[in-house]
Amino acid sequence: MATKPTAFELHVPEAAIGDLRQRLARTRWPDQAPGAPWAHGTDVAYLQSLVAHWRDTFNWRQQEARLNAWPQFKVALHGIDLHFLHVPGKGPNPCPLLLSHGWPGSVFEFLEIIPRLTDPVRFGGDAADAFTVVAPSLPGYGLSFAPGQPRFGVEQIADCFAELMTGVLGHPRFAAQGGDWGAFITSRLGAVHADKLLGIHINLLGVRRDPKRVSDPTPEEKLYLGELEHWIKEETGYQWIQGTKPQTLAFGLTDSPAGLAAWIVEKFRSWSDCGGDVERAVSRDELLANISLYWFTGAIGSSFWPYYARLHGPWPIPDSGIHVPTGYAQFPREILKPPRSVAERIYKNIQRWSVMPRGGHFAAMEQPEALAREITEFFRPLRG
Repeated sequence: MATKPTAFELHVPEAAIGDLRQRLARTRWPDQAPGAPWAHGTDVAYLQSLVAHWRDTFNWRQQEARLNAWPQFKVALHGIDLHFLHVPGKGPNPCPLLLSHGWPGSVFEFLEIIPRLTDPVRFGGDAADAFTVVAPSLPGYGLSFAPGQPRFGVEQIADCFAELMTGVLGHPRFAAQGGDWGAFITSRLGAVHADKLLGIHINLLGVRRDPKRVSDPTPEEKLYLGELEHWIKEETGYQWIQGTKPQTLAFGLTDSPAGLAAWIVEKFRSWSDCGGDVERAVSRDELLANISLYWFTGAIGSSFWPYYARLHGPWPIPDSGIHVPTGYAQFPREILKPPRSVAERIYKNIQRWSVMPRGGHFAAMEQPEALAREITEFFRPLRG
């Protein structure tokens, strides 16, 4: 029998906030590598500006209140205390929707999209489209982390979330959406828990990153293979260290808030639709709210575990594919954009494929209105 959830509210001790500011004030800075800013990783001048704002101006209590404005719970499940937001929809028959984030994100990604999904009338929509949103912190991430707890890969997270939705919250069938690891978790749910799913919607395709799996490529596939080759050569260094020696990296990022910020903000800049200025896509305070959650929870090392599990286990999505109804929103600055011909080898029942005009990897933060609209349109005929 599933454990009953208990209400939760986040309150970081004042001593922890003071300690963070002291550590930021003592940051020991590297010199700037030769060449253009950001060419070799996080730009020193930008990070100095961000750290000064974090130390002197950023209001954690304000961000904490934004999170606490939504109903939160914890439940003992699969050997951990799982944290989740559970926001009832305002409509005649809200559809249960599981939202899954990824790395280096958190539930802070969802604070602007949640009201658009749960209360569509407020945004000029139809109450019949309302969702009840369940947005967990991934096991090992943020408020779903405690020192020494079991580590989860994609497969274990998907099983845990299926149990949360059905066994704990009592939804026999539900909708699921995700990006980054959340897209892999959502895809895994569609593959192995199909009987529980109304359908899945993703904004990253969980296809294997193996050029050899595409033979006799079409012109569109050749373009994708070129993007994939560049990605593997220039953008996957973080995956290899997080997937092979996560414990070593955890020492530096758990001890240095500036180091943590440098590691995370570079990904937000590289993967968002920002034109080189990360704060065009995600505000400075939104960046720092997400980074601060990693800092205060001490969860950066455990957040690496899906990478380790991925490199030391099978591909999490079976080659037999996903047969539940699938929707996909392709944002122009997503890290990889496989063409439909490649996607359909795994996603066997794509019912909506939308090429979006703006946005990147962090779609729920960058384009909450557009992503909410896509989710709504996709699941409307599937509600039953």
